[in-house]
Amino acid sequence: AKVIGSDQPSDLAVLKIDGANLQTLSLGDSDAVRVGDVVLAVGNPLGVGQTVTMGIVSAKGRATPFRGDAAFEDFIQTDAPINEGNSGGALVSTGGQLVGINSQILTPSGGNIGIGFAIPANMAKNVMTQLIEHGQVHRGKIGVTIQPVTSDIASSLGLSQVRGALVNSVEAGSPADKAGVRRGDVITAVNGESVRTGNDLRN
Repeated sequence: AKVIGSDQPSDLAVLKIDGANLQTLSLGDSDAVRVGDVVLAVGNPLGVGQTVTMGIVSAKGRATPFRGDAAFEDFIQTDAPINEGNSGGALVSTGGQLVGINSQILTPSGGNIGIGFAIPANMAKNVMTQLIEHGQVHRGKIGVTIQPVTSDIASSLGLSQVRGALVNSVEAGSPADKAGVRRGDVITAVNGESVRTGNDLRN
């Protein structure tokens, strides 16, 4: 396979395979996936050969502590067994559409305990399209550093809910600076879409 492009912040790459009459998997709308939906995880766990396992979507919009603030994460969490060798494999809906790409597991033992994470198909599609068309991924930058809104911070600021992203600093001359965003502001929505956490804002 030839590497067309890779994107470390999303942990995705596009590979080109020379071949004919290859079967393709249609892309599903990962935003339409609901908690409780049945999903199938396809991969090659521990080198035993192509394997499929079944589970449900346990949660959406997850971020993990492994890759730091530079990562773009909006994981679909699933209990479909994912083991070493499943990363990069398909997370498929019962309708046969790709809804995610298996990426990580959370485990104290190194084996599956039912907490797996998949990159949503919509994020993968955006990254894939940009890598194919431009060779790299371009992302917007508003020019702020942020921190989570804790219950103590929400209380001290008089917020009715513990959500949003607290602005720590604003880069001079940045879009945020020009728009009047100031240190201490709490960003609660972008274009009408609710911002629950700093990860939501980043994505």
